[in-house]
Amino acid sequence: MVRMLLFCSPFKTKRAQPKHLVSFHNISELLKTFDREKKLLTEVFEKRKIPYKLDIALALVEDKEERIDFLLTHGVLTKNGPYIELDDQYLQFFETILEVNEEINISYINENIQQVKQNILYHLQENNADRQYAYLKTIKNTLRKISRISFRNMIDLLRNIDNTFKTEPNYTIKIAKLEHYDLKRKDISVLLDQTELLITTEEQAFFTSAFDEELKQIVTQLRHRINELRHNSIELQKQIIDYLNQVKYHSKVLEKLKQVKYLKDQFDLKNKSDFIDILRQNTAVVFESNPSYPLKLSMDALQSDDLIEIKQRAAKRIRTGLKAKLPVANTIDPEYFDDQYEQQVFINLDEIKNSFSAAGNHLFDFIMHYRFLRPVDFEERVNIYCQVVSTYQNELNITEEYQRQQNIEFAMVYPK
Repeated sequence: MVRMLLFCSPFKTKRAQPKHLVSFHNISELLKTFDREKKLLTEVFEKRKIPYKLDIALALVEDKEERIDFLLTHGVLTKNGPYIELDDQYLQFFETILEVNEEINISYINENIQQVKQNILYHLQENNADRQYAYLKTIKNTLRKISRISFRNMIDLLRNIDNTFKTEPNYTIKIAKLEHYDLKRKDISVLLDQTELLITTEEQAFFTSAFDEELKQIVTQLRHRINELRHNSIELQKQIIDYLNQVKYHSKVLEKLKQVKYLKDQFDLKNKSDFIDILRQNTAVVFESNPSYPLKLSMDALQSDDLIEIKQRAAKRIRTGLKAKLPVANTIDPEYFDDQYEQQVFINLDEIKNSFSAAGNHLFDFIMHYRFLRPVDFEERVNIYCQVVSTYQNELNITEEYQRQQNIEFAMVYPK
């Protein structure tokens, strides 16, 4: 029986929670509820960062308040005045599964390290083989969980650092968040050291004497993951330092700009600063005046009839003595007036696909023996095969079987 009973924290007094929460009786009931209210739950999750009104939610459940009440009494949703939102337990579950969580929770790693130590102690003190195997299985699953959680936290940390640097508008808050994430990075590194110490030194006798190939493989993979995460932590530290330097530099530039603007608004910029002298000494290209270039006409424009008079006056002005003459075109060849036709046979992919749908063999063999209206060599038939597959892939049955013909490997494709 699946117990999904949620408990209200005594510190959250603002939310009007139902007096008695009802638990789901089994997984089937839970999944049916999620399937029935998938539209509502999807929209509430997507708009979890903004207030979501109950009136909007009713439109997604066909204005049936009992469906909203069912979610409230079963702890899936919580109500706060005219607004509703996902309960924290389901919200964290969806964010973790969809990999969009922003909180870096490293306490899970520490809890799993302690759990490994406890189960190793239980395993060594247990004499029953079945119970020993149960403890060993728990140790394996916990070690896998440590590897997965550590990697997930490092990825979340990297994403949060990038988002903070690129989207946080307040420089003070941006610096505080980056420094906070750097502390999280250090905490993860400490826990990685503790994990490696656990499997190499503290419990080395257990991992050495344990006659289980799967456990040895898990430990080896965990050590490789720890080394990988350490390298990532070093790169992450460099990135945080670079981001902090950029933020602090831009923050100083912004403060100076604010001071300059204040002096300008008070009409004291010239009297209380050397702003004008600094600008005079600055030779940056941005302070140079834009150069003006004479207009240059294209050759087609110069050869047009409208510019003949302008060119004549220009020639008189510069006294070259040359006279512009309008060139006479040559006589047009009479052959240009003869009607000429060119015929070209195009390959109709729709016709090929429709004919293939009525055939019984696979597509490559069908195209190799297809009678086209013009000669088509082997290479062009291969290109036609690729075009048909890429154009009508949703209307074809593309299998995982492959064959080879004339050094070309192709998939076996059949009509649906």
